[in-house]
Amino acid sequence: MTSVVRPTQRRYPHAVRQDIAEELHGLRIRDPYRWLEDAEAPETLRWSAEQEALYAAERATWPGLDRWQEEITALTDLDRVSPPKVRGDRVFWLRQDAGQEHPVLVVAGAGAGGPGQERVLLDPSALDPTGRTVLDAWQPSLEGDLLAYQVSRNGTEDSLLRVIDVETGRLLDGPVDRVRKTSIGWLPGGTAFYYIRRLDPRLHPGEERYHRRVCLHRVGTPPDEDAVVFGEGRDRTQFYSVSVTADGRWLAVTATLGTGPGTDLYVADLSAGPPDRPLLRPVQEGRGAATRLHAVPDTGPHDPVWLRTDRDAPRGRVVACRPADFAQGPAAWREVIPERPDAVLTHFVVLSGPELEHPLGLAAWTRHTVAELTVHDLTEGRQVATVPLPGTGAVGDFSAGPHGSHAAWFSYTDFTTPPQVLRFDARTCRVTRWEHDRGNPPRVAAVTRQIAFPSRDGTTVRMFVVSPTGRPDVPRPLLLTGYGGFGRTMSPRYRAQFLAWVRAGGIFAWTGLRGGGEEGEDWHRAGSGAHKQNTFDDFAAAADHLVAAGWADPGRIAAIGGSNGGLLVGAALTQHPGKYAAVVCMAPLLDMVRYELSGLGPSWVPEYGSARDPAQLRTLLGYSPYHRVTPGTAYPAVLLTAADGDTRTDPLHARKMCAALQHATSGDAPVLLRLERGVGHSDRARSRALAMQAECLAFLAGHVGLAAPASRAQRSGREAP
Repeated sequence: MTSVVRPTQRRYPHAVRQDIAEELHGLRIRDPYRWLEDAEAPETLRWSAEQEALYAAERATWPGLDRWQEEITALTDLDRVSPPKVRGDRVFWLRQDAGQEHPVLVVAGAGAGGPGQERVLLDPSALDPTGRTVLDAWQPSLEGDLLAYQVSRNGTEDSLLRVIDVETGRLLDGPVDRVRKTSIGWLPGGTAFYYIRRLDPRLHPGEERYHRRVCLHRVGTPPDEDAVVFGEGRDRTQFYSVSVTADGRWLAVTATLGTGPGTDLYVADLSAGPPDRPLLRPVQEGRGAATRLHAVPDTGPHDPVWLRTDRDAPRGRVVACRPADFAQGPAAWREVIPERPDAVLTHFVVLSGPELEHPLGLAAWTRHTVAELTVHDLTEGRQVATVPLPGTGAVGDFSAGPHGSHAAWFSYTDFTTPPQVLRFDARTCRVTRWEHDRGNPPRVAAVTRQIAFPSRDGTTVRMFVVSPTGRPDVPRPLLLTGYGGFGRTMSPRYRAQFLAWVRAGGIFAWTGLRGGGEEGEDWHRAGSGAHKQNTFDDFAAAADHLVAAGWADPGRIAAIGGSNGGLLVGAALTQHPGKYAAVVCMAPLLDMVRYELSGLGPSWVPEYGSARDPAQLRTLLGYSPYHRVTPGTAYPAVLLTAADGDTRTDPLHARKMCAALQHATSGDAPVLLRLERGVGHSDRARSRALAMQAECLAFLAGHVGLAAPASRAQRSGREAP
């Protein structure tokens, strides 16, 4: 065992507790650290600087930090590629070689030096040697000769969109501002594309993240001349996505109210009129259901298209419908892939190459979060094959080939296998490794088991446990994580940070909590809104089960979570402070009474509820971690992380929670704040990501008695004759 060497006397930066309280729906709610919401106030800057100094002093005492970073780096130093996008006679994909700070965009094909030759088209590090610029999104034109790409700086995710000539790299258009990882729907010929842009914040002060519109941009013209084709008069928090079918005929727009469960679908026939005035008709709207369009080239109004939907099927299904019959709604739908009672439909692509007798649908499912692939004849409505996968893992989005293709690509990963790109051939229903994915990393020596356990109310919940032996042979230090929100599924994925923990002799558990999408939309709703406490109960039950089953010691449990998972572990440490020895709370939401007043908070009201509603306020206040901090409580060791460029969850949550915990705790375990500058909520340079992961592990390990892994030099010495 090891332990953190702590300063003999820890003095926290002074934080004034102001006598601030407000009446909301008859409830008096105290908020003593509201002044910390203002990031630029002199007192906040002083307090933040002192927190940074405290963190640096504490970090210097952590044993094994360098070895944790070495281990994570070794597990991360792998060559990776993304599934390709095939446009015309060109292939585009992301590649990140071992040690490279950011992925680069690669192209092969015409103008790339000959068949099979590849060249780097975009390199974020070349655009910005500081490493603070990231490639947010990219989309080639239908012909593959133009590329629209989006970059942002300092983690803000406020992208600038540009268009370049793929052959020469010459800038043709941009920058277009007020975009945020927008989808792009190119028209044939590359003269124009649809995209999503926010309205001018000068006309809507204080609402810079909202008021999105679907626009048509003609390449080479000023963006302020772009025609607005959808979004006028709709709720300011609506999110949109846009796509154009491969033949350029059908425009599809999806609309989601905030992060609510429903995704409405609107479709326009672009052959029926000018592209700046498309007649978008509803295919499915309302009912809290999500529906998306899938079509093959040369689809006319009386030919079938396919809709992936969870309307009247919470686990998902696929139906066929003719565009001419869209106005009839679900009455015109013909089911071709029915809902499964044991699995959730996650991805779908239509393949219609000339070698195929009928169009085939490749469907990805998760059965208790484990991926499965099936193939379906979309004309006869029958399953024709099951596709084996390399292991018990997860698959990513499908990328189809060019017009009428029989091929699709997707990524595969599991807890011990780094992501690899696979190619599916509809002619043989076989999967092979994509030829441009040249990495062949060895599997990590760890064993994964999936375990079912009862939650507080008797509901069966599942989690993955990754350990050195695959059995509860001896109680080990436990690292517990989860998410439980927004219908997101916690699928098995390669995570070097967690594997480093296992290689050091611990176990980690990956929990599929209510609020996620592990068992479909009903599972999501069971852990959102008024039912959010179920998420936290599931997490606590997971820890209790692992202790009772002999996997873990009750005093050696660490928890880690980010974003909505930061809310999760914030609730865990305030509802059950004695259960955890240490907690890392990353980019969190913690003040649930005021969360909707900053960042992307207004978009999350469908998930959590609003303090403007009396009943919902009581639910929010019941679990809001900031408001549950109780003076005189011996809280576990807590590390809160925040980034100054985070435009999703404002760092004010971490600041206020840190001050509250430092004031309240009666124990000697530290409460620390890690402030990072020049990055945001998620994407960052590789070196910065590795540093943060290593520091989080060193902090947690020191408080649960897990020694850092031996260095590679030490292991080599033991292995020498």
